[in-house]
Amino acid sequence: MTGRNFTRRRLGQTTLAGAALLGAPLPLREAFAQGAPANLKVGLLLPTSGLQAQIGQACKRGADVANEVFADMKLPVKLDIVNYDTETKPDVARTQAEKAIDAGCHILVGAFDSGQTIAIAQVCEQRGVPLVVNIAAAPQITEQGYKFVVRNFPTAPMLITGALALHKEIFKVSGKTPKTAVLMSVNDTFGTAMINGIKALFPKLDMPYELVDTISYDVAAKDLSVEVAKAKATKAELLLPVSRLNDAKLLVQEMVKQRWEPMGVLNPGAPGLYEQDFLKTMGKYGEYMISNVPWLDPKSAMTASLEKRHAAKYPNDQLDLNGGFTFEGILIAAQAWLAAKSTKPGDLMEALRKIKIDQHVMVGGPIQFDAKGQNVNIKATAVENLKRKPTVVLPLESAAAPLVFPMPPWNDKRRT
Repeated sequence: MTGRNFTRRRLGQTTLAGAALLGAPLPLREAFAQGAPANLKVGLLLPTSGLQAQIGQACKRGADVANEVFADMKLPVKLDIVNYDTETKPDVARTQAEKAIDAGCHILVGAFDSGQTIAIAQVCEQRGVPLVVNIAAAPQITEQGYKFVVRNFPTAPMLITGALALHKEIFKVSGKTPKTAVLMSVNDTFGTAMINGIKALFPKLDMPYELVDTISYDVAAKDLSVEVAKAKATKAELLLPVSRLNDAKLLVQEMVKQRWEPMGVLNPGAPGLYEQDFLKTMGKYGEYMISNVPWLDPKSAMTASLEKRHAAKYPNDQLDLNGGFTFEGILIAAQAWLAAKSTKPGDLMEALRKIKIDQHVMVGGPIQFDAKGQNVNIKATAVENLKRKPTVVLPLESAAAPLVFPMPPWNDKRRT
């Protein structure tokens, strides 16, 4: 329904329908949701092909079950979610954003990668259509003064600050503190933002180890033997990788090949190490890697519903922060419509600016946006690969298993 034809009579009809839906048994609610017309058309832009395809597909799975979770949680809303493939290319992301808007999408959600997201944000700003950023950390996304962009993901400085604080907690809990570390990073938009952020923040955070070198490489690199040899030569006790999925696999494979066994591999707020394909491909060598990233809250009722629906639809696929944050992007669009009861861009954007969502799936406080459109309530967790599964080990109040640090050697019997 649109702001143009939403009358007082229609409001009464909708209220009665919503009441009937909420009072109905779950199967009836689902049938109602499936048969009713959609309230809002959402364009979901993700890299479901190209270099980042597997991560983009993981994101999409979180959105695929969104309407079912809404029914479980008794949210009287249904979205028409239309998928657009950015092909892991910023220029394609721009074209797909224009295509989605021309097709009548009221809100866009996306796009995992910072470079692609920036291209989409520019289109949304020009066309006056709201963009909800699901995942993308480059600070400029919310520093350009855009009026039609909100981001439900930490900026690179937020990721770094949260991650490095958790590093200290890891050392405190384990009783082991490395003295030196080397940073290895992709050189794309995200990686560059992370490198710059770490260099700027590191001296201010009173870290217990020295950062002895920073080594960058191309995100499409096919071989990291030279870079790993250089990192190993520093004799650093800690590796901080800012990676994507494919280069994370290359990195660890080369570490095993060169027999480099640092005290630990602590991701300072990046993807790669917790991805399903990384865990499957690396086997025992992927164990005990720690990612310091936001994660799904195991104590949330909405998380339980999302996990159940995801497992039923995709029994062979892992639900991780990619699916979690993408689901939340769709949730934010739904809540904006529930508040605005309009598909007009201005009304939806006004609702987004005022939104406060207490019940969601990621660890942290309510989803709400500051004057720049940034959610600052997201918290970092320490997620360790244990028994082929990313598992929260810190903070202790959210831990599902005890921390293991230092990392066991590659051929240690604890690796099975």
